[in-house]
Amino acid sequence: MTDDRCSLKQWKVDKLSVEAYDNRTKMGIAAARQVSRKIKDIITEKGSVNMAFAAAPSQNEFLIELCNTRDVDWSKVIGFHLDEYIRLPEGAPQSFRRFLDENIFDKVRPGKVHYLNGNAKNLQDECDRYSCLLKEHRLDIACIGIGENGHIAFNDPHVADFYDPYWVKIVDLDEKCRQQQVNDGCFPRIHDVPLNALTLTIPAIMFAKYIYCIVPGVTKQEAVKNTLEGPIDAGCPASILREHDAAVLFLDGQSAQGLPFYDTTT
Repeated sequence: MTDDRCSLKQWKVDKLSVEAYDNRTKMGIAAARQVSRKIKDIITEKGSVNMAFAAAPSQNEFLIELCNTRDVDWSKVIGFHLDEYIRLPEGAPQSFRRFLDENIFDKVRPGKVHYLNGNAKNLQDECDRYSCLLKEHRLDIACIGIGENGHIAFNDPHVADFYDPYWVKIVDLDEKCRQQQVNDGCFPRIHDVPLNALTLTIPAIMFAKYIYCIVPGVTKQEAVKNTLEGPIDAGCPASILREHDAAVLFLDGQSAQGLPFYDTTT
């Protein structure tokens, strides 16, 4: 149980801890407080921490609060990101590298950041390079979201593999995933959304010691319901989180609507 007093409901589904808050701001604050505490604990334990971050508007409140945390020694943090579009123009505002730079890395100045390069000349070599980095620096913490189609990172249902032999791979993005990028205001039209991306695979994410999954918004209701109440299979890739030993799912009042344990009267 967390000591954050603004929590409305807390429960577990299989191994996955779930915390529902009444709005996005409270959800983001609670997630940031838990993540910052874990960062400090890990630095105390082993001197540094390896972290991966999702790049999406759903993470905004969480990242704002995390950047405002004053007692984290960010010089001891090694940063990664979960995914990146392929062949975006240099400097494109939709680049996940740019999102993370603007929303966290340029503000807190981690000791080191390893970026995925979606414009690498040889994309398979880039996947191999990043895989080696992840194996060298095992993720202590993965801060992720869930897509409208249930994806984690860019593991859409048609490419998700719970037993993927790769840690980073090239994927085709499905139409629902690409439409979400338009719904989020990242692209004006679905035609403008790239067809392909690089992504950490599900085994690479699940290998993180701690996973914090931040999922606000009414558009995520179905994905959250499938994650918690459906079968654990690739039809909803996020359902695999129910098998992780130390994962927490943070919801707001909109994404938690319709769940049996959520009750706004408490």
